[in-house]
Order: sequence, then structure tokens, then C-alpha cells
Amino acid sequence: MPPKPPRRAGSAAAKSQRASPDGGSAPLAAPRLDIGEADFVGLCDALKVSEGVREKAWKTYESLSAADGALASNKKKKETWGVCIFIVAIDLDEITFTFTELLKSIGMNVCTFFQFLKEVDVNMDTVSTKVDSTVSRLKKKYDILLALYHKFERTCGLIYLEQPSSEISAELKSVLVLKNYWITFLLAKGKVLQVEDDLVISFQLLLCVLDYFIKLSPPAMLKEPYKSAVTAVAVNGSARTPRRGQNRSTRTSKQVDTDTKVIEILCKEHDCNLDEVKNVYSTSFIPFLNSVGIVASSGLPEVEVILQQYEELYLENKDIDARLFLDHDETLQPDVMACSQVDRMPLKSNSDEEHILTLAQTPVRAAMNNIQQLSMILNSATDKPSETLIKYFNNCTVNPKDSILKRVENFDHIFKKKFAEAVGQGCAEIGAQRYKLGVRLYYRVMESMLKSEEERLSVQNFSKLLNGNIFHTSLLACAVEVVMATYGRNASQSDGTSAETDVSFPWILSVFDLKAFDFYKVIESFIRVEPSLTREMIKHLERCEHRIMESLAWQSGSPLFDLIKQSKEREGQTEQPEPTSTLSLPLQHNHTAADLYLSPVRSPKKKAPPLSGTSTSDGQPGVTPQTQKPQKSTSLSLFYKKVYLLAYLRLRTLFFRLLSDHPDLEPLIWTLFQHTLQNEYELMRDRHLDQIMMCSMYGICKVKNVDLRFKTIVSAYKELPNTNQETFKRVLIREEQYDSIIVFYNLVFMQKLKTNILQYASNRPPTLSPIPHIPRSPYQFSNSPRRVPAGNNIYISPLKSPYKFSDGFQSPTKMTPRSRILVSIGESFGTSEKFQKINQMVCNSDYHLKRSAEVSAAPKPLKRLRFDIEGQDEADGSKHLPQESKFQQKLAEMTSTRTRMQKQKLNDGNDTSASEEK
Repeated sequence: MPPKPPRRAGSAAAKSQRASPDGGSAPLAAPRLDIGEADFVGLCDALKVSEGVREKAWKTYESLSAADGALASNKKKKETWGVCIFIVAIDLDEITFTFTELLKSIGMNVCTFFQFLKEVDVNMDTVSTKVDSTVSRLKKKYDILLALYHKFERTCGLIYLEQPSSEISAELKSVLVLKNYWITFLLAKGKVLQVEDDLVISFQLLLCVLDYFIKLSPPAMLKEPYKSAVTAVAVNGSARTPRRGQNRSTRTSKQVDTDTKVIEILCKEHDCNLDEVKNVYSTSFIPFLNSVGIVASSGLPEVEVILQQYEELYLENKDIDARLFLDHDETLQPDVMACSQVDRMPLKSNSDEEHILTLAQTPVRAAMNNIQQLSMILNSATDKPSETLIKYFNNCTVNPKDSILKRVENFDHIFKKKFAEAVGQGCAEIGAQRYKLGVRLYYRVMESMLKSEEERLSVQNFSKLLNGNIFHTSLLACAVEVVMATYGRNASQSDGTSAETDVSFPWILSVFDLKAFDFYKVIESFIRVEPSLTREMIKHLERCEHRIMESLAWQSGSPLFDLIKQSKEREGQTEQPEPTSTLSLPLQHNHTAADLYLSPVRSPKKKAPPLSGTSTSDGQPGVTPQTQKPQKSTSLSLFYKKVYLLAYLRLRTLFFRLLSDHPDLEPLIWTLFQHTLQNEYELMRDRHLDQIMMCSMYGICKVKNVDLRFKTIVSAYKELPNTNQETFKRVLIREEQYDSIIVFYNLVFMQKLKTNILQYASNRPPTLSPIPHIPRSPYQFSNSPRRVPAGNNIYISPLKSPYKFSDGFQSPTKMTPRSRILVSIGESFGTSEKFQKINQMVCNSDYHLKRSAEVSAAPKPLKRLRFDIEGQDEADGSKHLPQESKFQQKLAEMTSTRTRMQKQKLNDGNDTSASEEK
């Protein structure tokens, strides 16, 4: 246990003397402290911090206290000291304590600490990006450990008897057994994985540990079906009494080949892929057992040996002591208010419902469901091009088959190597498995794309497209990224600040040596041609597209800048990447990935001259006449349209948090923002879209004499979804020089746009830019259940339209019972009066948002039922259920009832929107 901090009742003088012998500079720090602050010295002594950390931490505390007097109160003083020591120790690379020791010393819970650290950062420079990165890593590790321990506890409760028979020894009955299991897993996880936030591999490793120990347990301790499985193993040749002269590696390898009954049961119970777990067992778990020597005469690992090795690992990492989960220590207990992680949908309370509908969406369960859904998509896919693809290849002027196969094979070796370097050398085969799934998806989507292009253009020769290296590399990278995201943590959690060992996006771009702008071109078509993608997959790809538009596409070396330059030079400086006149028009286009990769192109609706190799999307080779003017880039035009839309949505969200009392400022800020992106695009080089947004807001407020401080803007910005503190703490000033966003505004942004900004204070301000048309996101499902506002705990599915939504990608048959209907009409819910009460609650909660029905348009749900930007009311992702055919039968019975009720409502003259909500 970490040392306790000294008590106030002790002698302050004695505490100061204990700090003096550390070095000659120690006495210099004492005069800086008041007599009553000697407890700070005791805390530093308990954590064994250096004099440099001690002195700087005290200065940090003084500056924080001056900014916020509440932090200096007796209630928060010790916590503030601990946070200051933590911040300074990381910044100076002088960490002499573990994270758990720090929490114990200041008496804080892990979630409370993270929340308090956020509150302490009153100024933008209090917490550095280095500290942010460390905290992000600790949060991820804690979330993974918490989810795995809860799963471990529940699983062990299903495996072992609470009161086994009297013939079992007291040692095996005690809590030491579970302690041994958990610590063995922690040691294996720390030794095998370099990226410890990989939930799926960690859970598969946990199943390997459970399998190992179950087969070493007496059958009298076990519940069924594990008892029968272990008994069968014992009859065929027990793994608990190995021969001493037998080589351990040979024995264990033989064991995993023959004694698979237990691992099969574990995988079935947890919806885990058996082949993947076997792979983890043979390539990672067995080498771990051999490396740490976990074998005793009885076959059970020695607790003392495991404890000692884990203690060494924990002290080396200086982070979380996960052994405390066994004691339910308050330090590691989740704080529901401070860091709630598991977000659950309302579950049906009917006891007659199938159990699969009431499974809680824990992180492990959600991960397994996502993997199952991906497996279902790829069940019919192959590792090689299908016969249909081969026909497309043969129709090409230059057959691309050999180059495609060679490219896939080359990236196989590259990906396997990069994955092992990032995750752990023992995980190379796991990387190979995931790449193999990505290749299956790659061929599947390529075939769908070519079929779509054939229908659109009535051609079968796609030689130019299929012989393009960037197109294939982008498509393959996108497919592998979908697989990686499915096996990784949730899509929206990646913030791009993790260490270089993180395999989340944009890691895939470096593996495939791909430019972000080229990767962006394939995303929308990938989603459109693959209707089976789950909601989580689509949201992840949407987030990847946003990150590319925000910053990745604007990095130095991006082809985006060359396209903009060519666009400017095409017909003089008056040419714009995308005219402002199109902003107010809906973002509708019929361009595909083929158009974007063969861009610049003419509109696909127009017939192009047969000799122009760049004017068609059919892949026909040709030579562009030298007298022909360069054509407009379709990829650049569409990119700018999407950037404008994203920029305005982000600006609108931040604006309503800060300036809702000044609605007249919104068009001014947007005009400056849009002008910068269009005419001063070099300001975006190696910077972030949100940096320009915040500077535009501050600049307009300044000239309009509206009191809005940059610190206020940053504080509100931090609360937006998918934001990163590095965006405002580390902004490029000039080459290889970074500073805060305030410095960027003063030295760069204001200097470049001073003349333009001052125009807004004159009597003749610039012409306002049109507000972009805001369509419903093409990447969201119209059928997802949504929560009724005003606090009513009711979730509703919008009325199913008989019309086909052009921007929808999920077939109604793919919806599950829980996501399609939460109140099942025609079952045992109750009488019609209950539905009337629900309608009354819905109508009264937000009546002013109703709208009349549009006679000529397809029925639409109410605006208030649509997802807001933050997505706080979005439902959990649906999972494919094996009972879907049964549900379809029930759904057919419900349809007539639902239709009759809708007609009755219409006849009674009720509002159409109320029928939509039902």
C-alpha cells in the first residue's frame, strides 16, 4: 500500500525537517510555505517527489488559488495539491509515484480525479497537451479494466459454485482462487499487449485464462456445463496431472488441440469467435505461460510468484493497481455522475420476452455484438475476387487482376508487421486475421461499386479506374479500417491524441502510406454500396470523414492544396473552389468514388468526347487535347461543399452556447469564417477548422463591441462533442513553432485578416455569405428510436414511410425488435387509453414544434425527434437477432393494427405529426 500523508496533528517543524536531508536545495523551498501548509511537504514526501517538482507544483497551486479561491479552501486544498503534483511530475518527466498511490494519498476516486482535473484547468495553459495525453491513456485503461472486471465477476459466478462440496480443500474454496485468476490475467494482459486499451483482444485473453484455470479446477467446484466438460477432459487425459518429464510447451500445445470443450463453451456463452480465441491462445497465451514459468507441481500457479511479477509490472508502468478491483476499493469504483460509461436503452419489462432483448449493452457485450454483425456481413464473402469481379477484370482494356492480387499480398505483410509493432509482437497473427476480414470486405464492396457504375453508365470497361493504385489502396484501407473499428473501441471515442502505438484512425493512413484527401473520396460511396453496414460502422466512417475535413486533409503535402491552386489558376484569381451561390442549395449529387478518383471530370450527366481520358468515368484511356482548358475538379468542389456544411454546423452549435442573445452576429461570423476558408485557405495548412472558427467568432465580437473573452469561447468549445484540447492549446504559429490559440489570433489570424475584419465595424460591411442548406445526415438512420423531450422516459420509432428514402442505407428488414418497435402494438401492452395518454404526453411536451403534413412529400418525423448534434439521445446500436424470422411474423400481424389506428386518428382530425410519432 502507498504511504499515508502526514496528519495535521503532527509537528509542522518535524515535517519540514524530514524534507531537508533530501538535498542542498531542499531548505530553499521551506520559506515559500506558510506554517499551516506543511501538509503539502508531507504529501510530497509521501509521494517521494523531487525538489523541482515540489517547487513548481507549489507555484502552480498558488496561481490556481489566485484564479479560483474555492480551490484554496480546506475541502479542496489537498486534492488541488495532488493535481498540481501530478501535472508537474508529468511535464517534467519526473514521476516517482504510481497513479493509484497518488489517489490514495489525497483520498480521491479515479473518476472524481479526472473530473476535478478538468475543473482545475481554468486557464488554457494549466494542463499541457502532454498531461492531456497521459490522462486520456489512463481513462482508456481504466474503462477497459472496469468493463473486464465486471465481466470477470459475472462469468465466474456462472462457472463456480458458491458453496462447493466439503471434499474441496479450504484453499480452493477461498477468495484466493479468483484472486489468482484475475492477477494472472492482469499479468498476461500487461506482458502480451502494448496497447492495453484493446478491449476485444483483452477479453479474448481473459477467456484463455478462464479456460486454463477451469481445466485445473476440481469438477466438484464447477457448475454445468463446465463440470461435464472438465470431467470429460479428465477421462481422456487430465490436464491437471501432467508428467514432470514432459516439455511444458509441447504439453500445453497438445492441450489446446485436444481439450477444446471448455473454450468452446466459453466462446458460445459470450458470442465470441472460437477460431480467434484459439489463435490468441496459441500465439499469445501459451508463450506468456512459458515466459513467466507459471507451473507448479499441482498445476496451479503460485500466488506469490504471480503477485511479485505483477507488482514489478505495476511499478514500472506507474499507473493503475487493478488488484484493487478484487477488494472493491473505493479508489477504483465507478462514479455514475462523474464518468458514466455504459449507456443503456430502456428495456422491456415483460418477463415473457426473449432473453436476448434484455441483455445490457455493456462495453464487452456491445463489442461482441459489433463483431457478430461484421461476421454476418462477411459470411458469404471470399478472400479472392469473385467470378463477377473476374468478369469485370477481363472486360478491361488492361486486365488489373494481377496487380490487384499483388497489392493485396504486399499490404498483407506490411499490415501484419505494423500491427505487431503497435499492439504487441505476439499479436501478429491477430493482425493477419483482421486484415483477412478487411480483404473480404474490400472485394465485396468493389463488386458492388462496379455493379452500381455499370447501371449508372451502361458500360463494363473500367480499365482506368481498376488500374488506379490510389483507388484500390483507398478502398482496401477503408475496408480494413471498418474491421479495425469494429474490433476496437467505440468510433466516436478516438480523439487522435493517443500515442503512436494506438491503432485507431488515422493510424491506417500511415500503414497504407495514403493521403487523407484520397481516403476521403471513397467513404461516401463505400457506405452507399454496402447497405449491410451497421450503425456503428457508418458513424465511425462519418467521423473519419469529419476528421479529414477538419484537419487531416489540410496537412502539408496534401494533394488538396495543389487542387486549390489549379482551381485558382484555371480562369484567374476569380475562380473559387466552390462558389458561395451554391451554399444555400441542398447538398445533392450523383457523383461516385469513380468520379472523384478520375476527377477532374465533367458532370456525369453530360456526354463527353470519346478521346478525353479525363472526361469520362468509364475507365477508357485517351489523350486530352492540349488546347482544351483544364476542367473543374469534382472532388475539390464536393469537398468544399461538405467542409462548408461541417463548418457551419460546428459554428452554429458553438454560437448558440455563447451568443444566443446576439442572433444578428451569426451571419457575420459565418461570412468571415467562409471567406477565410475560401480566400485565405493557407491559414488552414497544418491547422484545424475549429481554430479558424473560434478566431472568426472572437474577431467579430471584438469589432462589434460584444464582451466575449477567448477563455469563454474555449471553455464552451471544450464541452462540444469530438473536440480535442490540443486544438486550442497547440496551434501552429510559424514553422515548427506552436502556441495557444490566443497567440495564433494575435500574430497570424488578425494580421492576415485585419482589413477584412474591420469592414464589419463600418457602415458598409461585406456581402453576407448564404447560410448552407442543412440536410439530414446521409449517414444516420431514420428508423433509430429517439427519446421524447421534456424528461418523458419514452422512446419512439418514427412512422415507417411507404416511400424509399434516397439517403437511407438500412433496409427495414435489418431492424431488430428493440430498435424497430419499443411498444409492440397488438401484444400485452394494454388498452387504447394508454396510447392516448402517451400521445397526450408527447403533444404537450413540445407542441410548438409540430408542423402540418406536406401533401406532396413523403411523411417525415417531427423535428424534435431528430438527432441533435451532440447525439445525446441516440439509441444503442441494434444487433442482429437469430429470432428475426419469428419477429417478422409478429410484425406482419401488427401492421394491420397499426394501420387501422393511424386511419382512425386521421379520420378524427388529429394532427398528422402525432401519428408519425406513434
